[in-house]
Amino acid sequence: MRYDLNLLPIFVALMEERSVTRAAERMGMTQPALSNALSRLRLMLKDQLFVRERYGIQPTPIALELSPLIAEALAQLDDAVLGQQAFDPAQAERLFTIAPNGYVEFVIVPAVLARLEKVAPGVKLRLTPYGNDLVETGVVSGTTALVLGRIVDPPDNLVVQHLMDEGLACAVRADHPAIGDAMTREQFETMKHVNIVPPGRMRAGLFQALAQQQLKRDVAISVTNFFAAAEMVAVTDYCATLPSLICRQLMHDPRLKVLPAPFDLGSFPVEMAWHVRYRHDPAHRWLRALIGEVITDFKDKTAATAMTSPT
Repeated sequence: MRYDLNLLPIFVALMEERSVTRAAERMGMTQPALSNALSRLRLMLKDQLFVRERYGIQPTPIALELSPLIAEALAQLDDAVLGQQAFDPAQAERLFTIAPNGYVEFVIVPAVLARLEKVAPGVKLRLTPYGNDLVETGVVSGTTALVLGRIVDPPDNLVVQHLMDEGLACAVRADHPAIGDAMTREQFETMKHVNIVPPGRMRAGLFQALAQQQLKRDVAISVTNFFAAAEMVAVTDYCATLPSLICRQLMHDPRLKVLPAPFDLGSFPVEMAWHVRYRHDPAHRWLRALIGEVITDFKDKTAATAMTSPT
């Protein structure tokens, strides 16, 4: 039997988007053209494949059974084709869309950009929001190259790489009337706090650590980014508990001082994930390696620098 291979990427798009409209947008097709392609898919594979429901479409049991086989076949084809292509970062003109969480955007992306400026001036980055749902970032469909942050419950079509573990420290204003060079547990519990509630799951780590230590925290204000937290602390007697590498940057602000937490708050993982179809894409592999080099630099500096705050 002869198969129309052009229909298989449409099958994958429908599986991942669960919407004819979104799949058509992703494939650069009109909705009637995609519906026509779906009719041909049904005829070719001898099954209804997708059933309309109130909020989109749902795959049939046969579609679910075929999905990993078709995705893997297309990934192997991509590997074979892309693996033959050369990538010269110094000459390349390429735009990568990545989805970093707030921590990665603050700490890691500037270092990545600085390295790109030196070794690949034609490579550009576009940042897209990192939300609670990985699907919304575009990484599950492959429209976004990378997602960076804390990856929770990734689907089977994502490859996840652990980059590093990050600790937590406390920031207060430099001339805080009650806090000297160290903070006690009692002071932590009686102070008012600035809470950071970025999108994603990273905040769960701090709340869980506080619960395990049976600690209370009097939250005076919740903000959505680290820049705002630093400004709030600089003009109040509040405290902010922040990732160690962010605290390291805040140490350069004369209005602030960084202190070790008066108890063990553990650490949280920083991870990177991408669609399986990019496993052997030379340009994508190069970008992942560059990010890995940036992370190695952070680790080396952490090991070589004596700090008063935990890292």
